[in-house]
Amino acid sequence: MTDRAQYGVCAFLALTGAAVIADAVRVAGAGARVAPFVLGTALLLVALVYGLDVARGGRGEQQAGEDADLSTPADWRTLLLLAGAFLANAALIEPLGWVLSGTLLFWGSAFALGNRRHLRGLAVAVTLSLATFYVFAAGLGVNLPAGILRGIL
Repeated sequence: MTDRAQYGVCAFLALTGAAVIADAVRVAGAGARVAPFVLGTALLLVALVYGLDVARGGRGEQQAGEDADLSTPADWRTLLLLAGAFLANAALIEPLGWVLSGTLLFWGSAFALGNRRHLRGLAVAVTLSLATFYVFAAGLGVNLPAGILRGIL
C-alpha cells in the first residue's frame, strides 16, 4: 500500500528546492547565491531520502503523547509580545537599521519567552544583531540597512 500523502510531501519538498535553486540562479552576486543553493540542495536531498524511506515502507512513529495540556487557555500575553517585537522590527529596520531593530527583536523575543536577566539578554541581542549584520555583509554580500549607525558600522 502506498502512502500518497507522504509522496506529496516529497514532491512539495523537491519542487520547493528546485524553485529556490532556480531563483538563486537569477540573483546577482556570487556571495548572495551560496545560501539559496545550499538550502535548495538540502531540500532536494531531504525529498530524495524521504521518498526512498517511504518507498521502503518507512513510517513515522506514533507520538507517545504530548506534555501540553489542551484544556489550558492560550498564552495571549506571550503571543502579543512576540508579535509586537516582530512588528517593531519591521517598522524600525529602515529608520534605525538592522543592528538596533534586530537588537530590539532578539531582546523582545527573549523577554516575551520568559528571560528576566535583562542585561544579559541585551548583550546577547546586540551580539546576535552585529554578528548577523556582518555575516550578511561580508559572507553573503547582502547589505542590511545600517540606519542611524551608517558610517559607524
